[in-house]
Amino acid sequence: MGNLITPYLTLAAILFCIGLYGALTKKNGVIVLLSIELMLNAVNLNLIAFSKLGDHPALTGQIFSLFNITIAAAEAAVGIAILITIYRNKGTVEVTDLDSMKR
Repeated sequence: MGNLITPYLTLAAILFCIGLYGALTKKNGVIVLLSIELMLNAVNLNLIAFSKLGDHPALTGQIFSLFNITIAAAEAAVGIAILITIYRNKGTVEVTDLDSMKR
């Protein structure tokens, strides 16, 4: 099992780290949302890899991955809607400029 699953887990770890870096360091709200999507896709890759190549192959990892894709689509739709509203009100989508709750 170890040799077959290692490339998938390595790729998922790299994708997750790239997404985490983007989510923590970028100022643009759209880039932050894309970075979160990249992290969720890394989780999906892990779920499917363990589902197909694990000790007891089953469909549970693939089913969880489908739920994760559904949640990611809803998160993207709500996130983009929030960013559009913020852009209309403030004129920017920079996350460092969004401090209206600090009054």
